[in-house]
Amino acid sequence: MNRGTTAPPFRRLSWWVALRAVVWALLFAGTVAVYIPWRYFGVSFVRIRLASLSGVAGLILVAAGVTLMLTCVGEFVARGRGTPAPMDAPRELVVRGPYRVVRNPMYVGMVLTLLGELVFEWSRGFALYIGGWYAIINLVVILYEEPTLRRKFGASYERYVSEVGRWWPLRRPRAR
Repeated sequence: MNRGTTAPPFRRLSWWVALRAVVWALLFAGTVAVYIPWRYFGVSFVRIRLASLSGVAGLILVAAGVTLMLTCVGEFVARGRGTPAPMDAPRELVVRGPYRVVRNPMYVGMVLTLLGELVFEWSRGFALYIGGWYAIINLVVILYEEPTLRRKFGASYERYVSEVGRWWPLRRPRAR
């Protein structure tokens, strides 16, 4: 990657940036994965039955999703010097951590979290909510985020796109 447009391995953390990132992440994830599922679909962590296979599977998905999202927020703060919020985006292109595997790991983490909740509290409406949310986020990524990153980071972002998949890891040909 071009040294001038990608984040260095580590910078001194800015507590102000970290606070903004945590507040934004709590508002975003709290609304999408906690408030809306609780308010409109009856998802409640109080009723989780950990003795059941589905309860354990749901908990594993939620834990994986939350861990992935928190890791992404940490990468944005430590390496990108910004937050997940579009109005306070990272100043440096983040290509480390989960971003080495897929370009949108924070959204992948949200989908994992929502799918885990769906395992806890199955409903057709909640499944449609998850599908609709993913469709909207996909459009946001394609129509807003990717063009914005192309303008901001140029060739470095183009190389990143060619090396890392949007939602799934790219299969690399084996070296001979």
